[in-house]
Amino acid sequence: MPEPGTVTLTGGGMPVLDADAAAALPRTGGVLLDARAAERYRGETEPIDPRAGHVPGALSAPTTGNLAPDCTFVPVAVLTERFADLGVRPGTAVGVYCGSGVTAAHEVAALALAGIEAALWPGSWSQWSNDAARPAATGSDPG
Repeated sequence: MPEPGTVTLTGGGMPVLDADAAAALPRTGGVLLDARAAERYRGETEPIDPRAGHVPGALSAPTTGNLAPDCTFVPVAVLTERFADLGVRPGTAVGVYCGSGVTAAHEVAALALAGIEAALWPGSWSQWSNDAARPAATGSDPG
C-alpha cells in the first residue's frame, strides 16, 4: 500500500481554448485538429454525443496516427511530417479537441514532441454538439 501523500494542483500550465476561440482558428489562419477517430469526424457514427460530425473548419487528425504498433509515439520526424501535412508548423496557432478532451491532450503531447505548442479545448465535441445553435459539418471535407 503506498504511503499517503499530498499534491497541490494549479491551473494555467498550458494554453486552453473555449468553443468560440476554437471555432475561430480556421478562419484566422490557425488550425483546429479533431483528434477523434475518422468515422466520428465524418459523422458516420457517434456513440456518445447528441449529434455526429465535426466543428466546421476542423481537420481530422486521429490520435492513432501518433502511435507506433507498440503503442509508443512514432519518431519525432514522423510526427513532424504528419502535422506538417495538416498545415501545422512551428508558429502556427493550433487548437485540438476530441470528444471530451482526453485524446486531445494526447495529441497536444504529440505536437509538443514535434516542437509545436497547441492549445487544448477541454469542452471538445461534447460541448459543441450539445449546443443546437452551433453547426456541425459531416464528411471528409473540413467544411
